[in-house]
Amino acid sequence: MTNQTAAIDRAERFLALHTPGRPLLMPNAWDIGSAALFASLRFEAIATTSGGFAATRGRLDGAMSKDEVLAHCGDLATAVDIPVSADLENCFADDPVGVAATITSAAEVGLAGGSVEDFTGDRNAPIYELAHAAERVRAAAEAAHAGPVPFVLTARAENYLHGREDLPDTIARLQAYQEAGADVLFAPRVVEPGDLRQLLSSVDRPVSVLLLPGSTVGELAELGVSRISVGGAIAVAAYGAAINAVTELRDKGTASYWDLAAVARPVIGDAFSR
Repeated sequence: MTNQTAAIDRAERFLALHTPGRPLLMPNAWDIGSAALFASLRFEAIATTSGGFAATRGRLDGAMSKDEVLAHCGDLATAVDIPVSADLENCFADDPVGVAATITSAAEVGLAGGSVEDFTGDRNAPIYELAHAAERVRAAAEAAHAGPVPFVLTARAENYLHGREDLPDTIARLQAYQEAGADVLFAPRVVEPGDLRQLLSSVDRPVSVLLLPGSTVGELAELGVSRISVGGAIAVAAYGAAINAVTELRDKGTASYWDLAAVARPVIGDAFSR
């Protein structure tokens, strides 16, 4: 199998895994080690996390450059044999041409898919005006579908992450992004069952959901969700485990963290020896 044939197979398989009622569970890896670990645990696809990656460099989410993110995502894509979808933030551009260029570059580094957000990066005016946002998605979709290897484009409506809990506007945005050519739709933090039912019934593309406390995979599957991700939560949880361990060492002088190490060691040994 040629490299291009393998890439085409990964991308086609990735899109096919989006099945309403049988959601793809897609954990978000933050480095090569976590990507290899998740792949060894038989996940069928993984995503990257912008916040998790930034944390590995001692930075906050949104502080990484386009070149840094693309290089990181390419490293993860080549480190595993399963599809990798990239958190590309707002594609590092306000204008559609710049968005398209980012998607083209993402496809070139071997990713099976990636996302484009409608978050502007400006906390005072956080969401692009709808017509402009849709044009950005259209440009992203044209770039995603133009090359010899398919690229699964996820269009994200970021309202709920930025204090705009407006379900009608969020649905209107996802409908516009569907019309613009997005393959998958995502509105992070829309998880209330009634809201999700209304959203799911309003669009005809697979819908991804961010798993939050109070929701379960089973409940989201029953609603008809096609994909479930965790965002940066698992990466942050790993830092939480490290904080607990070193705080225990400093304050108590004990070492219960060896219990977690005992769980991890054989799994890591298997994952990293492949």
